[in-house]
Amino acid sequence: MKRCVVVSGADIQKYDDIRKYLRNDDYFIFCDSGLKHLDRLNVSPDLIIGDFDSYERPETSVETIVLPREKDDTDSVFGVKEGIRRGFSDFVLIGMVGQRFDHTMGNVSILLKLHSMGFNALLADDYSEMQVVSDKTVYVEDRYPYFSLLNISGTAKGIYIRNAKYCLENAEIGCEYQYGISNEVIPGKTAEITVNEGRLLLVKVR
Repeated sequence: MKRCVVVSGADIQKYDDIRKYLRNDDYFIFCDSGLKHLDRLNVSPDLIIGDFDSYERPETSVETIVLPREKDDTDSVFGVKEGIRRGFSDFVLIGMVGQRFDHTMGNVSILLKLHSMGFNALLADDYSEMQVVSDKTVYVEDRYPYFSLLNISGTAKGIYIRNAKYCLENAEIGCEYQYGISNEVIPGKTAEITVNEGRLLLVKVR
């Protein structure tokens, strides 16, 4: 199934790592200053979106949606919504974790929105990749030196972690006590994570 890749303007240093997440048949939406990554990512935009308050609007034949500067949605959120409107259900989000903590948190919450709709979504930055874990078992290979489970939505219960340094059995993690940080996969094994009630953010550290 063809994926939608939404590119935003947070800094990217490790372009070689980020390019590994991309495929030639992806549909690329570049949001405003995400255009600064265009050459280094070595891809072509299918759609450009933005209010262009942080990047000059390009002169291009590529379809472009110009947004008002005063609006509820950030350019990134609008870009994801446009991808949904165009029929995509599998998303990769890049250029969304940076120095602006408020924008970063807002972009991470996009994963929750897409998960609520039953869509696949992955957010990748220079050091990690993130996804939402719920009732379906998710696996973490031992090529990731660390992984963390963070609660960013209510309380998660019935949490199971297997084949890791710190295992859990029918555990609970709430937003006020984040003890699922910096776990490790047992070498030669694949960690298994299941959340029976609620949702957690899985961060795989590369």
